[in-house]
Amino acid sequence: MDYRVIKENDVFLLTDQDGNIPEHHPYGLGLYTKDTRFLSKWSLRINGEEPVLLASDAAQNYVATILLTNPHIERDGELILWRESVEIERKRFIYAGVLYETIKLKNYHPKPVQLEISVHMDADFADMFIVRGFQTGEVGKRTGQTIGKRSLTFHYEGADGVERATKVSWDREEKTVKEHGEIVFDFALDRAEEQTVTLMVEPITGKTGRVEVIPPEQALQRLQESYQRWERETANVITDERQFERLVRRGIGDLRVLLTDLGCGPFPVAGLPWFGVPFGRDSLIAALQLLPFNHEIAKGTLLTMARYQGTKVDPWRDEQPGKIMHEIRFGELANTNQIPFTPYYGTIDATPLFLVLLVEYVKWTGNFDLVRQLRSNIDAALHWIDRYGDRDGDLFVEYFQESSKGIANQGWKDSGDSIVHENGEYARAPIALVEVQGYVYHAKMGLADIFEQLQEVEKAEALRTQAEALKKRFEEQFWMEDRKFYALALDENKAPVRTITSNPGHVLFSGMLEGRRADAVIDTLLSEKMFSGYGIRTMAEGEAGYNPMSYHNGSIWPHDNSLILLGLSKLGRRREAKTIIEGLVEASMHFEYDRLPELFCGYSRSEGKPVRYPVACSPQAWAAGTPLVFVQALLGLFPNAIEQSISLSPTLLDSMNMLKVENIAIGSGRLSLTVMREHQGCRVHIDENTTGWDLIIQP
Repeated sequence: MDYRVIKENDVFLLTDQDGNIPEHHPYGLGLYTKDTRFLSKWSLRINGEEPVLLASDAAQNYVATILLTNPHIERDGELILWRESVEIERKRFIYAGVLYETIKLKNYHPKPVQLEISVHMDADFADMFIVRGFQTGEVGKRTGQTIGKRSLTFHYEGADGVERATKVSWDREEKTVKEHGEIVFDFALDRAEEQTVTLMVEPITGKTGRVEVIPPEQALQRLQESYQRWERETANVITDERQFERLVRRGIGDLRVLLTDLGCGPFPVAGLPWFGVPFGRDSLIAALQLLPFNHEIAKGTLLTMARYQGTKVDPWRDEQPGKIMHEIRFGELANTNQIPFTPYYGTIDATPLFLVLLVEYVKWTGNFDLVRQLRSNIDAALHWIDRYGDRDGDLFVEYFQESSKGIANQGWKDSGDSIVHENGEYARAPIALVEVQGYVYHAKMGLADIFEQLQEVEKAEALRTQAEALKKRFEEQFWMEDRKFYALALDENKAPVRTITSNPGHVLFSGMLEGRRADAVIDTLLSEKMFSGYGIRTMAEGEAGYNPMSYHNGSIWPHDNSLILLGLSKLGRRREAKTIIEGLVEASMHFEYDRLPELFCGYSRSEGKPVRYPVACSPQAWAAGTPLVFVQALLGLFPNAIEQSISLSPTLLDSMNMLKVENIAIGSGRLSLTVMREHQGCRVHIDENTTGWDLIIQP
């Protein structure tokens, strides 16, 4: 990874490996919040020269430390500074909306040295869509700079009428400060002496957008305490399979850094660097993956999605009443209606996934009060499914792009070439995706159980009747008897898109697939044409659209595999689940920082190491959540608050002799357990169970 990124809440910093933001860098480096770049230049020099990079580590997502030293500096034959005399440490983090960077200098020269450190900066206040080259449009203007006491502020007046500013302050007397964005500090260091200067960068939006800038030591302490709280509140995994354990810990840490709170509780944004905003589908699936580890995130996600639920028919935003958003943006182009992301609703699956997450959250927590709180949102989502999702009344939920600047394919495989017939022709909308019908079935059957518990028997019966009718119709229209598999989708003419893909694997978790057809789906997913040895491909090898280098037509997405794993585990297919987990764990060893990427190429394991996909978010929420699903799938852990029961059917990877999971929050209590290998299988020891629920352990 040749960039460095740190994030806290809705502010993130993207730099090169040296910690700099060079102007006009093709990656769009900068300091961002609310989809606006508040630093477009940020570079460090020693005596006017660029330092030499020694070490740059991106293993931590919230604190970055970069180690540099000075080059050999001579002027007109006179020695100014011998090479490698001074160690330069740049340490930065973000807390409460402020970027803190401490520059620490240590003299390793035998004699005292005098030197200058200069920081060069600028702020273009560019909208993220412009930075990424996706959009041009009417924008505002810079309105000058202000020099204050130990501060320099850049000002901007947006086309949306919002005043923005970047205030840079520092804690050491400067030698000079120049309005165009240069600050120079003098340092005189004795042998082995250390001195520091800390710069604080405050992005300001609107006249009331100021935040409190506290001392850096206090800010770092509070940030670290928030991570310690996260660790205390989140389930912990210990195993003798070290790569597995590292993978899980990395996933938990990555999900923490991706948490953002817009006022309704913390939820995971989609990924860094470009998708650090609420995403309907991504945030909902990541929260679903997190349920066994920290179910409070699901609550924050549900409340956030409910807050932005559609209320009107607006073709520009692909919005209808009751629809759950796809993505929201807060920048200048969105505020001036030049792009439809305020929010944009062009997703077919977020609305049923909103209900699926609610159903699964209630199973884990027994929190029926949240159902009551969200009752109007639930009813609106169900109404959207039946009226707007199924416009032609055939029981299937379909998508069709209405916005001129919207997304054409509106499922999780949202690239333009992802819904392709077996003859290579692209399907035309309206399109009914196979997995979306599974989500709808899952939602309605789960809600029926919840409403029955709440004594709303007629509502429960109506939802079950609708779900059963969908299931019958689904089997008639989607099953391909000659291929012993389900179609990817139905196209505008209700013709099946007969390409073999991973999508039907999502339906396993819904409970809609049964018997021999479910077995046939599983057999195909684990066949050589679908399973590469490292994971299940998005499209089967040999299909007309197959390309192992593609984004959605042959690559491997860990989150896609994780949803299949939930279905396999729920159906008791432990051997197949283990095969997939083992492949992904092996793949993870070939990527940086023990981290599963957003996706990787679909080449077979027999062809060598996994091949990196060139443009992938890192970290990315539902990729980070995938190892957490490994744990749930191995435990076969499925609580049910309605029945007050916890189902367990544990197994271990072949490389694993012990799996211990502590502090799983279920209902109003906690469950901790250890699975140990025995000669004939596995033995489960319950270390703690304060849930009060019945524990059902399957052999």
